[in-house]
Amino acid sequence: MTASSTRRTAAKSRIAAVCAIAVAGTMLLAACGDQTKNGPRNSASAQAPLAGLLPKEIKDKGVIKVGSDIAYPPVEFKDKSGKTVGIDPDIGAALGKQLGVTFQFQNGTFDTLITGLRSKRYDLAMSSMTDTKDRQQGIDSETKKKVGEGVDFVDYFSAGVSIYTRKGDDQGISSWADLCGKKIAVQRGTVSHDLAKTESKKCPAGKSIAIETFDNDLEAQTRLRSGGADAGSSDFPVAAYAVKTSGGGKDFQIVGEQVEAAPYGIAVAKGNDQLTKAVQAALNAIIKNGEYGKIISKWGVEAGAVTEAELNGGS
Repeated sequence: MTASSTRRTAAKSRIAAVCAIAVAGTMLLAACGDQTKNGPRNSASAQAPLAGLLPKEIKDKGVIKVGSDIAYPPVEFKDKSGKTVGIDPDIGAALGKQLGVTFQFQNGTFDTLITGLRSKRYDLAMSSMTDTKDRQQGIDSETKKKVGEGVDFVDYFSAGVSIYTRKGDDQGISSWADLCGKKIAVQRGTVSHDLAKTESKKCPAGKSIAIETFDNDLEAQTRLRSGGADAGSSDFPVAAYAVKTSGGGKDFQIVGEQVEAAPYGIAVAKGNDQLTKAVQAALNAIIKNGEYGKIISKWGVEAGAVTEAELNGGS
């Protein structure tokens, strides 16, 4: 036997001895297995601590498809370069780090997002969607009839509804009752739309609220800005952002107080319990590590922050 062969044999004996000790002590050493195979997996696990909670098919794809109406600043919208930005995309990116996947936002009109979940076009819907019992149960909010399978919500924010008018031209509006006999512009299928229909029924005979609906909130804002409506309504963060930014702050003003405060939820189709629990765990993780708070502060909406990811907390 040559000197080099003796050295190789001795080296193998040392590795074998170390491996035996490791097994006896329930320790794992890289020398005992395939380093190429184990290394990347251990690294990915360290970077995405909750990856193991995801359903296998999503984990294997590495992507969560998110249905969103990307025209609702500051929650989700396109910046000047065309990039999808806002509160929801930022939270989605933070959740993705915890789960080891990319949250891929796909644009759709708001009132088709739950249908998209049912048809498996999306894995989640994340679009300033208020968690309500009707949506949980698949019930139409106006007719109270079941229209399909419901969804589960992982609640991640809290927001009320606000009314806004053209700046300096409030039309005497300071509450929903003041909208009787006037026209309001809203995004179709939203809580503002539902609230306008409910409040209109309370108006005196012949003085109902004229409701004009649009595919997205930016179109409703354009209608109000041009004088085609007396008021607009949307979730408070969106209304506040429009007041601050539209026309350099010269177009709109909020009137009255926000009402109907309720949680925003990340929607998941019924039956996808593993995905729901994974998203809930990831959200609680970013709340605990402070990343959630940084995102909320970045967009100036601290008043709507939550301290825990609740399931189906809406009423």
